[in-house]
Amino acid sequence: MTFRQIFARLAITGATLLPGVAAADIVIAQVAPFSGPLAPTGNNMKAGAQLCFDAVNAAGGINGEKIRLITTDDGYKTSETVRLVQEMTREHHPVAFFGIVGTGNVEGLIKGNILARAGIPLVAARTGATSVNTPVHPWLFLTRASYAQEIRKTVEQFVPLGYRRVAVFYQNDPFGLDGLQGLENALQQSGGELVAKGSYEKNTVQVENAVKTIAGASPQLVVMVSNTAASSEFVKQFRATGNHAQLSTISVTDGGQVIQKIGVDTARGLAISQVVPDPANMSVLLIREIQDRLKKYPQGNVTLNHTLVEGYLGAKVLVEALRLAGPKPTAKKLRDTLEGIGQFDAGGLNIGFSPNNHRGSAYTDITIIGRNGKLLR
Repeated sequence: MTFRQIFARLAITGATLLPGVAAADIVIAQVAPFSGPLAPTGNNMKAGAQLCFDAVNAAGGINGEKIRLITTDDGYKTSETVRLVQEMTREHHPVAFFGIVGTGNVEGLIKGNILARAGIPLVAARTGATSVNTPVHPWLFLTRASYAQEIRKTVEQFVPLGYRRVAVFYQNDPFGLDGLQGLENALQQSGGELVAKGSYEKNTVQVENAVKTIAGASPQLVVMVSNTAASSEFVKQFRATGNHAQLSTISVTDGGQVIQKIGVDTARGLAISQVVPDPANMSVLLIREIQDRLKKYPQGNVTLNHTLVEGYLGAKVLVEALRLAGPKPTAKKLRDTLEGIGQFDAGGLNIGFSPNNHRGSAYTDITIIGRNGKLLR
């Protein structure tokens, strides 16, 4: 064998030891929208997780192993989510999936039995739908309150103040229908009246018919179960009708992006329920930790917002479970560890799992976009 042949063989063998492909890496996989109307959501969830992992890796990793986050774009399309989760399972063998976005997308994985067949847990999916967690799914661990809890918080905030005529704007898919059901239940308990419904189709901002229907009913409160792009378009068109109803949406809408799309004057007064603490609230240990780590490990051109905090929080819970699982954690060991984690203080926000509860948080809050564009509590 020539020297060149020996060198080539050694080079090929050595490639398996490179840090980027080290067998000792703990691989976490994220399938999320990095293109299309929900690209900011995917990017901010990723940035929050990567921030947490960067800090952990800089401190030596988990039991000496580094965490590697690999991502791919599903465009917020359920069929792509299902396909790509199966593909990443075959090619990368992650110990966990993380931060998958969308109720319909997660439902697609559940209905197809994808997670159970893969034997890989999904942590911090960005959905609050009751449908994905009833009954408890053994491989799904959520770190946010439900949409029903968010909407109940909104109804309890506004209906007692006299906002009794309520309309709903929702996405016509499992996500929106889950929110609609949550609103109907909350109104039954509060004494409010549902006077109009209007919907739009997933991955569109065609809200004209919904605006016409809802404005025509003269509601006092409009609850929106919609993503940022659709919420922004609805607010803009609804305000153009001259209707001054209180508008309120849920946490999947990002207030900062709404302002960028339609301007602060149009967005002012929009209420948004939240499932993580205000990213500017330095009285919360979790927020101080995030702000400090962003200075040390910047994540490129992303804004510190509630979505980034949600991504960081989910990753922090995952890191704690990996630490408790011990060296060389398998996906099954990680799943069992998550389920037995009990109560974990993530920095002023408690996350808890048990065999009968995989929805780790019930935290909700209400914020309102103020005159200067800042979110007020």
